[in-house]
Amino acid sequence: MSTDTAARPVRRFESLLRARELGIAIVIVLVVAITAVRNSNFLDAQSVQQLLSGAALIALLSVGETMVIITRNVDLSVGSTVGLSAYVFGDLFKYQHISVVAGFAVGIVLGAVVGAVNGLVTTVLRVPSLVVTLAMLYVIRGVDGMIVNGHTIDPTAIPHAFTEVGYRTLFGVPWLAIIVIVVVAVAGYAMRSFRASRDLYAIGSNPEAAALAGIPAGRRVFTAFVISGTLAGLAGALFLALHAQVDNSGGIGYELAVVAAVVVGGVAIFGGSGTVVGAALGALLLNTINQALVASKVSSFWNMAVAGGLLLAAIAFDRWLSLRVARGLKSARGVHRDV
Repeated sequence: MSTDTAARPVRRFESLLRARELGIAIVIVLVVAITAVRNSNFLDAQSVQQLLSGAALIALLSVGETMVIITRNVDLSVGSTVGLSAYVFGDLFKYQHISVVAGFAVGIVLGAVVGAVNGLVTTVLRVPSLVVTLAMLYVIRGVDGMIVNGHTIDPTAIPHAFTEVGYRTLFGVPWLAIIVIVVVAVAGYAMRSFRASRDLYAIGSNPEAAALAGIPAGRRVFTAFVISGTLAGLAGALFLALHAQVDNSGGIGYELAVVAAVVVGGVAIFGGSGTVVGAALGALLLNTINQALVASKVSSFWNMAVAGGLLLAAIAFDRWLSLRVARGLKSARGVHRDV
């Protein structure tokens, strides 16, 4: 038995991992086509724009979440950060009359601070990220509730030029979707091209080996959390642009939707593999299914059931795939020793 023959299973499953994004794209096309047959209005320009805008914020949050999950961590505070950032942004518009640029800066810095706290507690105090970010979720919700105090930021307090970001289009594509596409493209390029980004995969694949290789795991994980928080702060500002109003319920449930999109998009919940493009496609797939159920007049109660089913299927598939790849690698190493 040759070395090439022994390594063939490994290459086959690695190719399957790389093709995950294509598979998700095909499923999206199939869902759209089947729904369009049942409801021709599903492919109207306005419906497509709503589909893209609806998936945009989850796709944006999935970029930072991907970086965190690849390192075998998780960030459950993104939804609460979105809500806090959106309300603070709107409050500054309403009472301080600040510029749009300054408002964006405040939202982004606020998110970065939350991410930095998550990263410090996780890496320095060695507290599991699940515990840290879950606690931060409740802390931020409490702070948000005290700041909001029953009030609502309504559209009259938001500059019209800013709310245009939420509904204006360029060649039929919503500006919001264009912003997210640019972020996903930049992050995708960085994850493929820079050593610091590749270190995230090494940390998630084998933390012990990464430490022996001299990779600064703490610094890399901290950076991943800061990026996740920063993008959540940006998402909060865009949330306000999309909905033109916000109260203390803003962003509730986003954290679970983001984790579902990331895992469905091919990012291994056990760390070490996945792409931001796949995660963004996962967000688009989940939103497409939700919209398809609405267009097909299926009860909205099925939305969460479908998302949960896809999440379980994706986790089970990733686990099966990782075991097969590990078995293939073990077989290949055995052949090398025999040779």
